Amino acid sequence: MTNTDFSTVLVANRGEIARRVFTTARNRGLSTVAVYSDADRNEPFTREADAAVHLPGNAPSETYLNVDAVLDAAKRTGADAVHPGYGFLSENASFARAVIAAGLTWIGPSPEAIDAMGSKTEAKKLMEAAGVPVLTNLETSEITEDMLPVLVKASAGGGGRGMRVVRTIDELESEAAAAVREAESAFGDGTVFIERYIESGRHIEVQLMADNHGGVWAVGERECSIQRRHQKVIEEAPSPLVERIDGMRDRLFEAARAAAHAIDYSGAGTVEFLANDRGEFFFLEVNTRLQVEHPVTEATTGLDLVGLQFDVAAGRTLPAENPPGINGWAVEARVYAEDPRHDYRPMSGEVLRFDFDDVVSSFSGPNVPGIRLDSGPEAAPGRPAVVGVHYDAMLAKVISWAPNRAEAVGRLSGTLRRGRIHGLGTNRDQLVRILDDADFRAGDINTAFLEKTHTEVSMNLLADDDAVAVSAFAAAVVDEAHTTSTRPNPHVRSGFRLFGDARTTHRYFRGQDTTSTDDEVEVTVVRTSRSTGAETTSLAGHDAVRLVEITPEAGVGPGSDGAATVIVDVDGIRRTLTVHRYPGGGVGVDSALGPVTLTERPRYDDPSDIVAEGALVAPMPGTVTSVLVAIGDTVATGQKLMTIEAMKMEHTISATSDGTVSELAAAAGDHIETGTLLAVIDSPENDE
Repeated sequence: MTNTDFSTVLVANRGEIARRVFTTARNRGLSTVAVYSDADRNEPFTREADAAVHLPGNAPSETYLNVDAVLDAAKRTGADAVHPGYGFLSENASFARAVIAAGLTWIGPSPEAIDAMGSKTEAKKLMEAAGVPVLTNLETSEITEDMLPVLVKASAGGGGRGMRVVRTIDELESEAAAAVREAESAFGDGTVFIERYIESGRHIEVQLMADNHGGVWAVGERECSIQRRHQKVIEEAPSPLVERIDGMRDRLFEAARAAAHAIDYSGAGTVEFLANDRGEFFFLEVNTRLQVEHPVTEATTGLDLVGLQFDVAAGRTLPAENPPGINGWAVEARVYAEDPRHDYRPMSGEVLRFDFDDVVSSFSGPNVPGIRLDSGPEAAPGRPAVVGVHYDAMLAKVISWAPNRAEAVGRLSGTLRRGRIHGLGTNRDQLVRILDDADFRAGDINTAFLEKTHTEVSMNLLADDDAVAVSAFAAAVVDEAHTTSTRPNPHVRSGFRLFGDARTTHRYFRGQDTTSTDDEVEVTVVRTSRSTGAETTSLAGHDAVRLVEITPEAGVGPGSDGAATVIVDVDGIRRTLTVHRYPGGGVGVDSALGPVTLTERPRYDDPSDIVAEGALVAPMPGTVTSVLVAIGDTVATGQKLMTIEAMKMEHTISATSDGTVSELAAAAGDHIETGTLLAVIDSPENDE
């Protein structure tokens, strides 16, 4: 189906979704235009567009939320259509009207439909009138202890931003204020509402596609119950719950179509519901845009949802009375630059390598069983990707499709486990732990899965302490092989002695955080005088690790991708590890034992890097949004001291010990970097 009504599409967005829209546009023979901020000037989406226009600055308000700048970019490049992607201006009715007023084709629902769903409070009234089950809103003054917990939620947005669960009356005011701040930052609208919070519901959504001629498709449902901080982490289609309960799919689709007709909807959209295990469900919201998780619907239906958006925007009817049926199963995992073990702390810095096996498609399909990879940044040897603090922390979506759920889940787990993600920390280990969990495999999931019932399991790293020690040994022998090959006399071994064994000690940080001693690993390599060249190290629970083979011997260099393969013997069991060394001391070690990222520790510590007892430093770069204490205040362990905004989320800095605030080095509005001193707490333990 060729589009002839517009010829050039500007995507008013960035990263992965811009690349996704460009893919369909190229397939349709359309020209593409990107807009980009200072931080995004080297991102792949800017290179893949036929034309790219710089929007000076980094703040969303200066760039991707700047309506005048985006429309000016369209005018300068001759774009005659605008696709908003998701997030930013995608659900902004004023932007849609401005696009239409400029004589451009708006690839989205009507401004009136966006307005109708833009306020979640008004949307619920409309849905209730249309016969869609809803949860009623609560007034702050009427909330009592027996009504808790309640959910404070941004009226204008989604994605978990501007959302807080309140469990005590004392927290209601402060949590509501935090939700307002996040909502204002993310959406430019601080309006929030409060409703009853269902602790262990299931998040089910229906994909809509509607034309301007009365045709409405309920394309299929998705289950998005695996969430952290109310943001989706793993999504799948179809839903295990809906598959299990007779008649539930028909009722969901009927409610979703009723919602579409109630607001005269057109284009792609999603009706989200909160369901229980009995099959009852309640309306949450209508997302008047394409969803992040749309690939699982494309994989199970064979549809190109972006292509259908183009067709509807061009005035065409849907190609049939009913959508295609569901074929097979698809599961999507969102890879975030974050540390789940430390309250999902966002990570920024360099991704040194990012690739996966079994990838059969990107930004479309897949049409055969396998993996689809939709990524924003790209990283390869010599070309690291830089992740900043200005935007969302999602790096990529990894999607598997197979004939059944068991195979789709297993394929995704194996791909993520074997994936080469080096440098910056991600949630990859947590994703694999979830996918391998027995309850998840059985489809027994809910929105409290991560925060309540499976927290400990999902926080465990794939590589245990022994695996880290073996990986560090492999990294050490590669380092020594490389050092030996570059020494003026390569026949003299590192740690050479005239008599006896040669011993060298190597120290690494696990990950990229070189400010903490919690994740240090030390390994001693012993080179014997025997011609076999055996190398051993002490390892908890094992006699020794012995080197069997290393290829190439120099470690980094002659290998085509800069990798060295190391075969070791651990108590008679051989293991094969692949070691990648990077400039600056970064090391990525991949094996069946679990992926390990290491950073070589300098032989001597820099005195300027030593942090005094009681000092609190910034765990991430960002902006201080509030300071809740003053110098001289007495604080208790765990007490909130200040908040930092990074990657569009607000993070709390809490006291690590009881004591007195003796120094405050940051104020609201300050821009800070990782390691910046924030405050000092004097306590008896520090004095000792």
